[in-house]
Amino acid sequence: MILSIESSCDDSAISITEIKTKKLLFHKKISQELEHSVYGGVVPELAARLHAEALPKILEQVKEYFPLLKAVAVTSTPGLAVTLVEGVTMAKAIAVALDIPLIGVNHLIGHIYSLFIEKETQFPLTCLLVSGGHTQVMEVKSLTEIETVAKSMDDSFGESFDKVAKMMGLGYPGGPVIQELAKDGDRLRHNFTVPLHQSPLIAFSYSGLKNAVRLAVLEEEKNENPDFKDIAASFEHIATKHLTMKLKKYFKTVRPTTFAIVGGASANLYLRSQIQDLLKPHNAELILSELKYCSDNAAMIGRVAVEMYEKKIFTSLENLDIAPRSSL
Repeated sequence: MILSIESSCDDSAISITEIKTKKLLFHKKISQELEHSVYGGVVPELAARLHAEALPKILEQVKEYFPLLKAVAVTSTPGLAVTLVEGVTMAKAIAVALDIPLIGVNHLIGHIYSLFIEKETQFPLTCLLVSGGHTQVMEVKSLTEIETVAKSMDDSFGESFDKVAKMMGLGYPGGPVIQELAKDGDRLRHNFTVPLHQSPLIAFSYSGLKNAVRLAVLEEEKNENPDFKDIAASFEHIATKHLTMKLKKYFKTVRPTTFAIVGGASANLYLRSQIQDLLKPHNAELILSELKYCSDNAAMIGRVAVEMYEKKIFTSLENLDIAPRSSL
């Protein structure tokens, strides 16, 4: 079995995965959303302190598996430096105490493998990663053959939802609250400009849209009883349309056969429906993670770790360092 640890941002999680069957035997995650919501976003130093409290409590629950462990895996990149350190320090201690190998896992590859928790892999595929920190399109052929073909030039898709929610005073995280508010709104009420719509670049940008929404929010706040439903709906519509327009352009050169959406923001139901419509003319299959595995979790880290263990991809104690800003 492999014990896996995830602490790249504001979720403390540990899992136990059986190597031979890929079965998830244990998974627990402690979210910090409540603590960070009062600040409208993640406070790194607070997140690190909460990890220091939560991770040992979860670890206590898996001690029975210690004699059966063949390796310990941990997210080492990318993420917040002060929170990655908490998980990596624990992983190193376990590796030394039990005399088992270490596996350093890239968090972004973890999101790809969230598609295959307790399943066999399904490669090749085109993958859209949308989260609070990343928006990128990747061609994935295997664990070690991943090419990023498009990414955000500034804010990520998920980050823009968080910031728009903060503008409206709706708290953190922004994705679920904006999605709920948008359900009853008019998606065409605010004619926000689709980012980079005239650019030939296959890339993403959300800073301009975010500013346009900010101005709309300020205007709405002049009313006695401000109502942000239409702004939320229009924002969600344009933020998603930006993705689908760039993907449509990309599909003119690379025809999709299997397409996946991963990352915390992949739980957005409007995004899922729009991507599904985009894929219909290509007869491409859309694969998705279970909703409970869309956000950061240790189960996805464990699934990558099984693959790395089988390929004997280990990291020495001396070389396992955090890399907060690395990418694919």
